[in-house]
Amino acid sequence: MCRHRGPGKAVGHLPSPARGVAASMNLHMNRGFIRLLCALLVLPWLGACSTGQLVARSSVSIMDGSVDAMNRETDLDLARTAIPANLKLMEGLINEDPDNAELLTYAAQGFYGYAFGFVELDQPARAAALYARGYAYGKRALQALGLQLDLDHAGVDELEQALQGLGDKAVPALFWTASCWAKQIDLQRDDPARIAQLASSERLMRRVLQLQPDFYHGGVYLYFGVYYGGRSPLLGGDPQRAARYFEQARAVTGGRLLMVDVLQAEYLERQRLDRERFHRLLSRVVATPVGVFPQMALANQVARVRAERLLQHETEWF
Repeated sequence: MCRHRGPGKAVGHLPSPARGVAASMNLHMNRGFIRLLCALLVLPWLGACSTGQLVARSSVSIMDGSVDAMNRETDLDLARTAIPANLKLMEGLINEDPDNAELLTYAAQGFYGYAFGFVELDQPARAAALYARGYAYGKRALQALGLQLDLDHAGVDELEQALQGLGDKAVPALFWTASCWAKQIDLQRDDPARIAQLASSERLMRRVLQLQPDFYHGGVYLYFGVYYGGRSPLLGGDPQRAARYFEQARAVTGGRLLMVDVLQAEYLERQRLDRERFHRLLSRVVATPVGVFPQMALANQVARVRAERLLQHETEWF
């Protein structure tokens, strides 16, 4: 009988800065090849599994290396071109092993990253559709991990109770599902039904905050900074609370993740009409070399582009 591989490393875990891209990719590719070869050699004794399932499950370690290498990429055009092909590869693997929580989580992460980094600023409607695809994969990942309820229709109290049954293994799926869901809602604010789902997205991320608060370089704190900073107090916003979350996110990486400053300016400082801080945060991002955080060089490149675009609209907003 075919058995699932053990849980892989959490999405967002990166090799140490001392390891280069080539070394990281070679190591992961070799491991992936060995696992794939072993899987094929024992195929006659594993009749319960299809060849496609074995290939899909043996490819997860290769995905680990691919994500690490992409996070270190500094050429935005190369990343923009490469990511869609990687997404289709993941979808093909998921077709072969549709209940593989790791692959489903990678798909959610991939659609989020592509939509946020390369689509949202110029094509918000298309970005919303991509976030929806990521959210759909995230929901499937959570179902594979044991969350047996309909996220779109479950009550908040029912959801909160069900989430207590998920532990550390579910953190990556919770994080990327909540992230995709929140961004889809953010881009569809004219839909009251969509806005009503924001509380459920928050409950998913709240569970991550309980389990692994520093997950993905402080991304959990960043989520809550935007959550409380992007709305007026009349609609549930809390500027002081948002500011604390942004500071916590900044502390996780020692200020090296430039997206923290960008999102604080975009959401919190615009909401409280603090033009001086808006300009100062974004100007600092534009002036900071992306190499300050090699493990997340691509995110820092995206942050610089977003900062430049936001600065172009400064006089319209203040």
